[in-house]
Amino acid sequence: MRFSSINLFFALLSCGLLPVQHSRAQCDTYSLSAASCSPKYETRAVWLTTLSGLDWPRTKAVSATSRQMQQAELCRQLDSLKAANFNTILLQVRSRDNALYPSGQEVFTDVLTGTPGKSPGYDPLTFAIRECHKRGMELHAWVVAIPLGSDKQSKELGARSFVRKHPEMCIRFRRNWYLDPGHPQTKTHLAGIVKEIVERYDVDGINLDYIRYPDHPKRFPDQRSYRKYGQGKDLAQWRRDNITAIVREIYQTVKAVKPWVKVGSSPVGKYRDVARYSSRGWNAYNVVYQDAQQWLKEGIQDLVLPMAYFRENSFYPFVLDWQENACGRTVVPGLGVYFLDPSEGDWTLQDVLQQIYFTRSAGIPGQAYFRTRFVLDNTQGLYDRLKQEVYACPALVPPMTWQDSIAPASPDGLHTEVKADSLVLTWHPATDDSGQPVRYNLYASRQRTIDTNDPHNLKCTYLYGTRLALPLDEVQGLHFTVTAVDVYGNESPTAQSPRPSHHRHANPVAPLKLPECPSATQMTVKDLYGREVWHGDYDCRLPITDLAPGVYDVILQDKDRHTLRRIRFTR
Repeated sequence: MRFSSINLFFALLSCGLLPVQHSRAQCDTYSLSAASCSPKYETRAVWLTTLSGLDWPRTKAVSATSRQMQQAELCRQLDSLKAANFNTILLQVRSRDNALYPSGQEVFTDVLTGTPGKSPGYDPLTFAIRECHKRGMELHAWVVAIPLGSDKQSKELGARSFVRKHPEMCIRFRRNWYLDPGHPQTKTHLAGIVKEIVERYDVDGINLDYIRYPDHPKRFPDQRSYRKYGQGKDLAQWRRDNITAIVREIYQTVKAVKPWVKVGSSPVGKYRDVARYSSRGWNAYNVVYQDAQQWLKEGIQDLVLPMAYFRENSFYPFVLDWQENACGRTVVPGLGVYFLDPSEGDWTLQDVLQQIYFTRSAGIPGQAYFRTRFVLDNTQGLYDRLKQEVYACPALVPPMTWQDSIAPASPDGLHTEVKADSLVLTWHPATDDSGQPVRYNLYASRQRTIDTNDPHNLKCTYLYGTRLALPLDEVQGLHFTVTAVDVYGNESPTAQSPRPSHHRHANPVAPLKLPECPSATQMTVKDLYGREVWHGDYDCRLPITDLAPGVYDVILQDKDRHTLRRIRFTR
């Protein structure tokens, strides 16, 4: 890890939870409100677990009435998540050799009706996508990859079980069945499952879970495959290559069908040991053969959500390690908020808030929460704090600029009209060079010139039409403007405003006045982790508008870049 000197003290300091020590520079205390202010672009995701109905559904769809109850149950959860400004739902659509949707390859999951293979009388995935999109939220299909279920589950499915249909691709281990990652057809099979989802459904992403070898894999009985397909490789590297080949096949398959669909995964939260901090025997690379940072380097992931369900020194340095190796892709840590429940762990609300503030101050573009019930049950007041403080403003999902960075045309013709108790807004459709439909963001402000960089002005996100009615009593005195968003997340400028930047803060900040230093010819600004964020010629007035909130060091240097003076300041 490049910044091996980071310790817990500086992690907490970066969260704004400890004061900055006095130096020769200004001696402000690091501001928690600044560190935790809402960025405009931030992934805010939850895993919605359907295995055993842990998050949904609680009601079995065995009649028209119970089917409506099952659907209403999901809608209530989505309403609550939307009210707290979440923007991404990771819906579990495949758990163990079954599907949440009518599939040509796998049977309906029994969580829907109580009976494996029985239809609930509607398509739950179509329904969930429609309801998410109505609320301006993305839906990512969460696919559990390698596990096939227990002996009991396999027996219940009988001839419909994949174990019965393709025993040559399956391995029994500790009374459970798994796909054999070393069998060449495994990647084809899993890519086929994902292709079916992407071709038939308007999903925004694919989230691969358990895309790895089982726990305690040293005893995993894949010797036959290794002898047949190992090609003389070291066993550990062969296993990593097997998993990587599956990820690559799925990524390429999705991009060939719909290149705008995000392909991501949820690897083990610690990639491997980092300088000064051990993973304590549990990491992705060495233990379960997930070379997820190689996937990022190869460009076969768009969104990685490491399951960083740890605290303190088991969280901060490992999350920074992921960020340093993101390779321009979106990496967002998963937070283990289930540990807030006394039956699961001994975490406090402060543990979670600390992690959120830390990720923001480190410039990490979001958070994901495992799992939905522990958020919506307001465990230790988590939901209230998210809704009222942490996510008080909406946020847009970071765009996939590595796939497409060209924004759509700006919408025009914005028109407002009062009808009864509503203000009706209409505008002309915008177009995009991708040929795909665009969505729209609505901004509102009491200022005539609307700052579209300020998330406080985001009124509605990801609208699918060009007409919107708002309650008249809620919009008195507001001015409006609309932008278009393409399928990759690129946002157009508005007719009234300049093209928005992705900086968190657009309002100018007074330059930092530096002491005179006659020998200085240049200066470098570094953040608390030692990363260089700016370098230029020495000037006694340092512009800091474009810096994100945080604590920085400005280093005054001579022509040979020898340090003459180091000054700490707070933005």
